[in-house]
Amino acid sequence: MKIIIDTDPGQDDALTILLALASPEIELLGVTTVAGNVPVAQTTENALKTLDLAGRTDIPVHAGADRPLIRPGVTATHVHGKTGFEGVDLPPPSREATPGHAVDFIIRTVMENPPGAITLCTIGPLTNIALALAKEPALRERIGQIVMMSCAFSEVGNITPTGEFNIYVDPHAARMVFESGVKIVVFPLDVTHQLHTSKARLDRIEAIPNRIGPIVAAWLRFEKRFEATKYGTDGGPLHDPNTVLWLLKPELYRGRQVNVEIETDSALTLGMSVVDWWGITDKKKNALFMREVDVDGVYDLIVDRLSAL
Repeated sequence: MKIIIDTDPGQDDALTILLALASPEIELLGVTTVAGNVPVAQTTENALKTLDLAGRTDIPVHAGADRPLIRPGVTATHVHGKTGFEGVDLPPPSREATPGHAVDFIIRTVMENPPGAITLCTIGPLTNIALALAKEPALRERIGQIVMMSCAFSEVGNITPTGEFNIYVDPHAARMVFESGVKIVVFPLDVTHQLHTSKARLDRIEAIPNRIGPIVAAWLRFEKRFEATKYGTDGGPLHDPNTVLWLLKPELYRGRQVNVEIETDSALTLGMSVVDWWGITDKKKNALFMREVDVDGVYDLIVDRLSAL
């Protein structure tokens, strides 16, 4: 499977990249960065550090949008820390970002491959994807699928009472993507909030006999402190890795085809993902929206793949 990961690292974003690199079923063609958890200069540096950690300096990293399409930027430094990588001190990246904008890399890569060959794994705000679709409308017929961590239904919001972070940061971009006609698979808070990074699970990751396991465990311990306190749980939700994990073992997840629309006008519910779970309207079903997950299976797969690095 040929994939591009569009990301705003973030500790769990880094874990997503590492899982892709650890999986022979996946060919990671490149990493594109966007402003989100932290500003884009920092997300780009973090992506480079992640690839250094795995010894994969051959994979290009292209910096992308430094702000949302219309609204001012929003970060999640209150969760991820100032750098997005708090919890572990990694050396400075060994290289600069690859020349060329992320949007142009996405367009070129998708257009140079056969139709349907490229999966976009989007684990940050959707600004780069919306810009790419606007600049090259042919992408609508060429992208194989967009597998994204975004949205919420019964779990409502995590940055506002109704907004999931990745959608809320750039709701106008998200609306463009959901209206594009591209095949979309969504991993919402409804799934991620079932996957608590409990002490036992992080201890298991830390015990992996390589240098990656302890780093991932330390990252997640830092990131999930805020959410564990917020939700009163043993550990916080595990968000972004679900995209790559589904590509590897789709049987771990269950959902249904639904219509998803993104609210862009209301001051009260800006960034809300409006999910027609019960098929109340006759609107086109534009996303496979996941709601159930095999929690033990997910953590077994994480440990298995990280052990291979």
